[in-house]
Amino acid sequence: QILHDVCLQKLPVTFAIDRAGIVGQDGPTHHGLFDFSYLRPLPNMVIMAPKDENELQHMLATATRHPGPVALRYPRGTGVGSVLDEKLMRIPIGQAEVLKKGSHVALLAIGNTVRPALEAAVALKERGISVAVINARFVKPLDEECILYYAKRTGILFTLEEHVLQGGFGSAVLELLSARGLRNIRIHRFGIPDVFVEHGSPAELREKYGLTVRHIIRTVANKMAHINRAKRLKNIKGFGTKTC
Repeated sequence: QILHDVCLQKLPVTFAIDRAGIVGQDGPTHHGLFDFSYLRPLPNMVIMAPKDENELQHMLATATRHPGPVALRYPRGTGVGSVLDEKLMRIPIGQAEVLKKGSHVALLAIGNTVRPALEAAVALKERGISVAVINARFVKPLDEECILYYAKRTGILFTLEEHVLQGGFGSAVLELLSARGLRNIRIHRFGIPDVFVEHGSPAELREKYGLTVRHIIRTVANKMAHINRAKRLKNIKGFGTKTC
């Protein structure tokens, strides 16, 4: 019905997808972890996810005024305490939001992974790692210009999503890099592996699947240390060699 009755006709229908991501103690049947994968292939579909309740209201205003189908996903529970704007604004379709500029690595986050990405970036700065944080906002269409800019600027990207890795936001970024021939960009995807996520509190499950601030910090720091070691070894091996 979504494909034939909405997308094919390009009808202005908004799909409000509640309980997106890890939802806690309702068991494996209730986690919202597959929507990106089955909605991304549908022509004319726009997919977006807000970082907080304030952005959610702007996205809802955007979706209801868009002349085609929109899927708006958001998690279960209360908001994070963001101040709500009184005036609703339309967000340009496919436009990401650069929350923090950086030159060493870029964290591309979607939905409720944006806040932990920001917290991790602050901690990594204290370790001498300059981290850009991008609120992707849209899984489809991607902000290609923004993603490609940071891919070329940093050479290493991390994608974050509360969604299965297969066919999700990280997969969309990989497809973009491949289509543009950027095969030397290092990329690491944070997300849910090919499993049914079990019963547990959101905090417990995020800890298990590596979606916490601590995991982000450790993974980024380890990756950067590995890259720096490789560069030093390359310089040592190249020292004193003759060139023609």
